[in-house]
Amino acid sequence: MSGVASAASAPVAPAGRGSLTGRITLLAVGIAVLTALLAGALTIGLTRSSADASARATLARIADGAAARADAGATAEAQRRAVRTLGVLGVESASVGRGGAVIATSPLARAALTPARQQVLLGGGTVSDRESVRGTLVLIEGRPTEAGGILLVQRRSDATADSDRLVRRTLIALAIAAVVAMIVSAALARRLAGPLRRTSEAAHALAAGRRDVTVPVEGPAEVAEVASALNTLSSSLSRSESRQRDFLTSVSHDLRTPLTGITGYAESLAGGLIPAEETARVGGVLLTESRRLERLVADLLDLARLRAEQPRLEPQPVDLVALGHEVEAVWQRRCAAVGIPFSFVAGSAHAPTTTDPARLRQLVDGLLENALRVTPSGRPIVVEVREEWLATGPGPAAYDVIEVRDGGPGLRDDDLAVAFEPSVLHERYRGIRPVGTGLGLAIVGRLAALLGGSVVAGHAPEGGARFTVRLPRVTA
Repeated sequence: MSGVASAASAPVAPAGRGSLTGRITLLAVGIAVLTALLAGALTIGLTRSSADASARATLARIADGAAARADAGATAEAQRRAVRTLGVLGVESASVGRGGAVIATSPLARAALTPARQQVLLGGGTVSDRESVRGTLVLIEGRPTEAGGILLVQRRSDATADSDRLVRRTLIALAIAAVVAMIVSAALARRLAGPLRRTSEAAHALAAGRRDVTVPVEGPAEVAEVASALNTLSSSLSRSESRQRDFLTSVSHDLRTPLTGITGYAESLAGGLIPAEETARVGGVLLTESRRLERLVADLLDLARLRAEQPRLEPQPVDLVALGHEVEAVWQRRCAAVGIPFSFVAGSAHAPTTTDPARLRQLVDGLLENALRVTPSGRPIVVEVREEWLATGPGPAAYDVIEVRDGGPGLRDDDLAVAFEPSVLHERYRGIRPVGTGLGLAIVGRLAALLGGSVVAGHAPEGGARFTVRLPRVTA
């Protein structure tokens, strides 16, 4: 699609509504951020819980080893080396003797060795705690010894330093992933919204009057379906407007022809150019042309009313066979006057239904007017009423069929699909066979739809055209 945006003003989004791209991006960013937060919370919680458990288990093993060395009577030098080693690991210690003397390597360890813990250790119990001492969260493990007891203290930050670094790296990785997700989602949103934006521009171009608009069928299935539907709409509008132009041209010609005759004769009469003995003949010509013009205008008005509004129906019980006999009484005489045999065929004695008899009679008369106009003398016209059962749902449904067939020149295969389009057949056969206003079959098609049924054109066994009206049976 080229030049769509230049043909129509760019569409303006309604106030207060964000673009699809922005909404998709916002949604994707929200999901990415929420996912990162949940993943971060789970990672931090699991990592810290695991690190705490591991650090406490490690400190407990160190405490067990220190108590064992003390009971084994390690030398003073060995004990000092052990204290220095613990200091390198960030572990501080304090001991209590049987006499209550406390020796600590740091004020933090001394503060952690509370009187309550001293009693536990001197009583042969063990200590395993995690608490805040002097504003510092520490891990505490204490073991009894033969000389009294030993208490080890390690700052939690020292014990879990590796896991804290892992948590920080994980958070950085999650933040990077969220940023990448934002960028990818923005690009994806633009890619998804692109076909819709082009479709919107094409729709505005159609609204501005362009009919050569096509949209690439691309993107997800739903978006591609919208583009395909818009292309179909563009083609349909183009064909419809082309037919309307042809129709207006045809109507203009048909209006001009009788008007030209009427105007010419009227000018001759006004100028005194018509001899007295020709006055009656000229008056007859004027009357004929006036009636022709009146018929064309009436058909135009009927078609306009049927298209512009939904006429009011007056449904009532009707016997289609009885209606067929009424039609026969009128049209048999008209057909006989021009040497055309007319016959009415009923598939049953009665065909009761509920419909608007006046509209239905208008429809049938329209078909017979068309048949009478094209059928040559000696060829038949047949009206048939019958019943049909069609599978239209879970089970077969009853339809009443009214069929009008003639022995005229008939229709070509390519005429059948456009038989009920205004003026199409009129233009095709003008000058080849007798034609009417070009609106009669269009009115028939609209009436059939108005009555809830359908009408189709086909080939008649009598050699001419066949028009089949199907109405769903409605019982009172």
